[in-house]
Amino acid sequence: MTIKPSAVHTLLGVVVGFILFMLTFGVEQYYRYHVSNLRSLDGKEHSFYIYPHTSVDSVLNMVRKNYDISGELDLRWHMRLKVFKAPKPGYYVLPAEMGDKLFITTLQNGEQTPIRLKWTNQLHTREELAGKIASQLLLDSVDLIDRLSDDKYMAEFGLNAESSRCLFLPDTYEVYWTISPDELFQRMNSEYRAFWTKERLDKAQALELTPVEVSILASIVESETYVLKDMPTIASLYINRLRKNMPLQACPTVIYAVGDFSIKRVLKSHLKVESPYNTYKHKGLPPGPIHCPLARTLDFVLNAPKTNYLYMCASPSLDGTHIFSSSYGIHSSAARDYHTMMDNKKRK
Repeated sequence: MTIKPSAVHTLLGVVVGFILFMLTFGVEQYYRYHVSNLRSLDGKEHSFYIYPHTSVDSVLNMVRKNYDISGELDLRWHMRLKVFKAPKPGYYVLPAEMGDKLFITTLQNGEQTPIRLKWTNQLHTREELAGKIASQLLLDSVDLIDRLSDDKYMAEFGLNAESSRCLFLPDTYEVYWTISPDELFQRMNSEYRAFWTKERLDKAQALELTPVEVSILASIVESETYVLKDMPTIASLYINRLRKNMPLQACPTVIYAVGDFSIKRVLKSHLKVESPYNTYKHKGLPPGPIHCPLARTLDFVLNAPKTNYLYMCASPSLDGTHIFSSSYGIHSSAARDYHTMMDNKKRK
């Protein structure tokens, strides 16, 4: 049987066409899989929080708001080839342009981007601390409160329910959004132990204070003033009172005992509250911090200057500074001047 030249040419054309098609298809698939199939609409990277039980379709709906998917059918085909059935929960920052492989493996393997977890020293209670942390993580604040309030659990870290907040030094930490409560406590314990170097432990011992007691005192010092230069002197004053077995008589601890943090001026009625945090009624340090103190304030306590000060009152200049004295007579005179100034200001 003789094949006509025209038929050969047709067959060759079909074969060449098929090869070219397959080459084109292969190149396109390679490009979309390895190089680019998703491009952000504004040319910038975008972040996504993916919660548990989020479906692939839900993820694609989120992505479409910020990205153009050149070939969605190709993307879905590649997902099937990779057996990608559901994304792992997490916080992800995706690049402005990516191929299907990067997109799929990132979500399939849970290759998260760390978040910057932070809180300030203005958190007074376990509930406030837990709420602030949980608002930034995939955590329930109740789980954190339960651990912070559990003496047995906190004993693993050398603390108890009252001192548990000492573990959480205010700062900014890089963690994964999906970190578990136990992992978070272990991370905070590592940071806490790293802060308490041998040098700092030696300084605390020289002051006859434990690390927890340093934290408690630091929380009181911070609550007394926002003026940094006064903090070491205030720490020295309270250390002197502790050594003389005098009541600290720190107004911030009374406010904590009352539980009303909007109080601006402590009244005689407030001093009557029965609480181990009322340092007008009970000598020594309260059982726990009255908020989470900053690391720098812990150092202010550890490096407090040696003074003879036992008393202080707010300066009449109302600039946040204090007048310090070693005798009650001098203190009383300074206090009268302050109250006279305040009374005159009210009359005006």
